[in-house]
Amino acid sequence: MSSDVTSDASPAPAPAVVLRDRRAADLPALVDVLAAQQPASGYPHRWPLPFPVEEFLVRPDEERAWVAELDGAVVGHVSVTAVPDDRYGAIWSAGAGRPVDELGCVSVLFVGPQAQGRGVGGALLDVAVAHLRAQDRTPVLDVDDRDGVAHAVYLHRGWRVVGEARFDWQRVGTPPARMLVLP
Repeated sequence: MSSDVTSDASPAPAPAVVLRDRRAADLPALVDVLAAQQPASGYPHRWPLPFPVEEFLVRPDEERAWVAELDGAVVGHVSVTAVPDDRYGAIWSAGAGRPVDELGCVSVLFVGPQAQGRGVGGALLDVAVAHLRAQDRTPVLDVDDRDGVAHAVYLHRGWRVVGEARFDWQRVGTPPARMLVLP
């Protein structure tokens, strides 16, 4: 006697990534997510930070910020900040071929370890880039991860290295950060 057993149970679909504007109430969860991912990513480079983590997350020049959620839990973050009209802005401006006020910086992009490899970082990057493109601005960013995953992802997505610079947040003795533009 032979029996065929079939099951109507299919694997549960992966939860969808939800992107939304960051709220003040998200900050405690974001502090935890940032701390959880820091040992593997090395971001931020100074850890523990010499100032409150909330000041790292919410920048004075921030224009807009988003969080990513999976199953209702905050698992990632990105923001867009103004580009300063200084030596860093001049490097990005020359590399983009546009004035500083037509640029926008993708900043504070991170994803918690429980959500890595699930497209969360890419979705956050995409929302920040789309925001800047809708304003006819060119996205820029800096990356200190010269040979790591973040740098490789940016290059794979079409970002171009337009210069290098040393920032005050870098550790002494490390190479300059790379400055990238998304044409």
